[in-house]
Amino acid sequence: MEGPAMEGAAVSTALRSVLCRIQQASERSGRPSDRINLVAVSKTKPISLIQQVYDAGHRCFGENYVQELVEKAPQLPADIEWHFIGRLQSNKVKSLLAAVPNLDMVESVDNEKIANHLDCMVASIGRRPLKVLVQVNTSGEESKSGVNPSGCVELAKHVRLGCPNLEFSGLMTIGMLDYSSTPENFKTLSNCRIEVCNALGIAEDQCELSMGMSADFEQAIEMGSTNVRIGSTIFGAREYPKKEFLSGSAMKE
Repeated sequence: MEGPAMEGAAVSTALRSVLCRIQQASERSGRPSDRINLVAVSKTKPISLIQQVYDAGHRCFGENYVQELVEKAPQLPADIEWHFIGRLQSNKVKSLLAAVPNLDMVESVDNEKIANHLDCMVASIGRRPLKVLVQVNTSGEESKSGVNPSGCVELAKHVRLGCPNLEFSGLMTIGMLDYSSTPENFKTLSNCRIEVCNALGIAEDQCELSMGMSADFEQAIEMGSTNVRIGSTIFGAREYPKKEFLSGSAMKE
């Protein structure tokens, strides 16, 4: 077996392994594995490899860059649930929403301005309400996006009460510089959820926690994560910087 077939077999095997590890971690946490959502992060990966993971039965994928998602999504099945998980600029909101009607969630809302842009654009396009997560900077690193934990309640309130075309769905955090988190990071996000749910008068199971990536997703699940974002463990190491992702076009971001 060589070439694309070998790659496809490898990612299918990797996907099964990750799903098994998620199930085991969820059992240790005392929660059913069907309450844990796996976002297969396909950043820098070609259409063909994403299709292989889709063919293996997976439907939820994540991308970090608007241009990459805008180019990939139309070439892949329409029943994929796309998550945008990168830093989103206001001037990219229109192109993202217009080009990706099956965008299921934006996980990286970290200020009122971007929430307002998303809300207005969803309304102007006339699509169904868009699910969003409030991104919280739990590590305190300046290089990381996200609202300070002390500001997460106000931003969550703004999204839920002031953005009728958005559906507040929970909280997200990214790990340290090495993209792995410590228990303190996970605990901070969990504490933020308690505060947000109390302020909004909602049950904790109505507030997702998106935390945990390839290096730490099992620990994240054990500490309450309901949404894990896993890329290299499924797809293999990413290729930078000028990978020709699709149809011979090179990424510019």
